[in-house]
Amino acid sequence: MSVEEILAGLVAIDSTSARSNVEVVKHLAARAEGLGLSTRLYPYADERGVEKLQLVAVSPKDFEEGGEVELALVGHTDTVPFDPAWAEALTLTERGGRLYGRGACDTKGFIAAALAALEGLNVEGLARPLALVLTADEEVGCLGAKRLADAKPFRARAAVVGEPTSLRPMRAGKGYCLAEVSVRGREGHSAYPALGASAIMRAARLLNRIEAVAEELKGLPHEAFDPPHTTLNVGLIRGGTAKNVIAGECRFTLEWRPVPGQRPELVADLVRREVEALRQQDGDFDCEVFVTRLDGGAETPSDAPLVSALEELTARTAGTVAFGTEAPQLTELGADAVIFGPGDIRVAHRTGEFVPVEELRECARILRRTIERFCGGEHQ
Repeated sequence: MSVEEILAGLVAIDSTSARSNVEVVKHLAARAEGLGLSTRLYPYADERGVEKLQLVAVSPKDFEEGGEVELALVGHTDTVPFDPAWAEALTLTERGGRLYGRGACDTKGFIAAALAALEGLNVEGLARPLALVLTADEEVGCLGAKRLADAKPFRARAAVVGEPTSLRPMRAGKGYCLAEVSVRGREGHSAYPALGASAIMRAARLLNRIEAVAEELKGLPHEAFDPPHTTLNVGLIRGGTAKNVIAGECRFTLEWRPVPGQRPELVADLVRREVEALRQQDGDFDCEVFVTRLDGGAETPSDAPLVSALEELTARTAGTVAFGTEAPQLTELGADAVIFGPGDIRVAHRTGEFVPVEELRECARILRRTIERFCGGEHQ
């Protein structure tokens, strides 16, 4: 079966994160078993009680739980939602050398390429253990990969983490962190400001200080990245109840993407420092910072064998990515992780998501050579 046909079958299954991914994982498990891999399923229910499955398909068949694999190929089975008006979202459609469909780029294209790479290989004859790892709930916080990192069903020496990188190996990625900040005031009639305290005005003072924190972080650069420092963003803010009421509460969401090697808690600590400074100026300043996600960055040395191999196979120097991936969780499992896959992240998550046909085919070829090199007789 061609890589395009494999991808068409995956795109046809709606596996948005809000839904169960059981159908797509069982479909993939059957394909993996047909290729000679031994499949292990790891079920869980998400916070809404929706059933999820994760798949670790390994060779050899007598691979023991918790053992070490030489190479893991990792892809997430969930996708972001799609606009109902996109009639062809679940029907892979080719136009002008591009394959359109939800997940075609992020990351069902990589999964299809991994399966195509395995077709025709004597999987049972591989000299070193291989794992195909398919996760759930990446798009909502890498939740499935975190469960696998905690459970440790295997350890890995190297891992290719599937994400759209236009077939350029990426040896490092920033982390992803979130906090909810709650600023409280006192409600009152807006005609008499002295009777209340505006939570929105207080939040504005804190936001000015957070902007200064963003500037401060530029002094802690990691030159391999663009931009070369931890970035901050306030993407959501809400407060107040009516135009003529002094706002009693204001809440905003703070996001930051820490560079590798930097404590993911650093930004939260700096924001709390600014909160304390505002309390020194205003004894009634009431604010709490609730950290909801702390995922640090991950970096694989430039001379790691997997980095060198993928640079050779792609004829491209390894780079870095600023978006979050499952690489940190694979690092927890012992792997030198490299982010790699067909398609461009800039077309992911949008109506009309696509993967170039030639990149998809080339990805399958590169993954096959990588498997042969690390799990066959070449790798020392």
